[in-house]
Amino acid sequence: MNTVGVAPYMIVSALLFAIGLFGIFASRKNLIVILMSIEMMLLSANLNLITFSSAFGNLTGQVMVMFTLTVAAAESAIGLAIVMVYYRNRHSVEVQDTTMMKG
Repeated sequence: MNTVGVAPYMIVSALLFAIGLFGIFASRKNLIVILMSIEMMLLSANLNLITFSSAFGNLTGQVMVMFTLTVAAAESAIGLAIVMVYYRNRHSVEVQDTTMMKG
């Protein structure tokens, strides 16, 4: 049976990271798209950790993925809660309007 090497996973991970980075720079106005792009970048880092953990036969990378997923879930929940409250107050989720929140 042929095994898949590390290179295809690294290519997919690099593509996911590039798409996430492009999403941040392309849509600087929509906060929800920025949050989704950050999540995609975190998932590409997780793919790298799992790939190298599997390649080297060490479980440390997989344990780190569990911590990263926990942090990403908390970031999503808190970030979306802030966006919801902000939308209720301003009726917009554009990033340029967040400068009014300074107080």
